[in-house]
Amino acid sequence: MNVQEQITAYITSQPEPKRSEMQELHTHILQTLPGCKLWFDDGKNNENKTVTNPTVGYGLYTIKYAGGKTREFFQIGMSANKTGISVYVLGIKDKTYLAQTFGKELGKASVTGYCIRFNKLKDINTKVLEAAIRYGVEATSEK
Repeated sequence: MNVQEQITAYITSQPEPKRSEMQELHTHILQTLPGCKLWFDDGKNNENKTVTNPTVGYGLYTIKYAGGKTREFFQIGMSANKTGISVYVLGIKDKTYLAQTFGKELGKASVTGYCIRFNKLKDINTKVLEAAIRYGVEATSEK
């Protein structure tokens, strides 16, 4: 299965109404980041143990580890969680930025250093989410 097929299978495996909301959010992210690289992480480590929820990824940046190693990874992630949807904005250095800048205006969402979690799309301001996504991509894009 190619990445697009994996993404489609993951989204369609969700129960309604989460399935429709994830499809709508997926389309919205693709419109916000046209032409971005797509990823699918099944949430399993190299021993095939589940270590995280499956995640749809968007964009590309290089993670630089303290030991000097690097790894390509996605900038934005979308994942189903028990009660709703999580959007990950990865690679931001300032772990207070998302909550301070976007938290109050997002609506009914929990915002941590890199994760925006909400129950339903109608609970949040999608324009503010779009701004957070754009910020994350700009902050991690290689100059």
